[in-house]
Amino acid sequence: MAMASTKEYLDYVLEQLSGLDEVSFRAMMGEYVLYYRGKVFGGIYDDRLLVKPVSAAVKLMPDAAMEHPYEDAKEIILPVFYFGT
Repeated sequence: MAMASTKEYLDYVLEQLSGLDEVSFRAMMGEYVLYYRGKVFGGIYDDRLLVKPVSAAVKLMPDAAMEHPYEDAKEIILPVFYFGT
């Protein structure tokens, strides 16, 4: 069974994205949906940042792994993104 994402990981991701204006999030069932200028671009699932596989994201990360955010969901991009030192 999957575990909920931590607030610490959310804070880390938001810190990494702090150079972008209008990044926001919504807590949903123990996970976090991420928005850029009001549009969903990905989320945090089981302390993993996952990004929607829109054409621009695929072009920027052509070799990135694809993961399921939760059971029976479509795969989305798992960019290389490290938590901690």
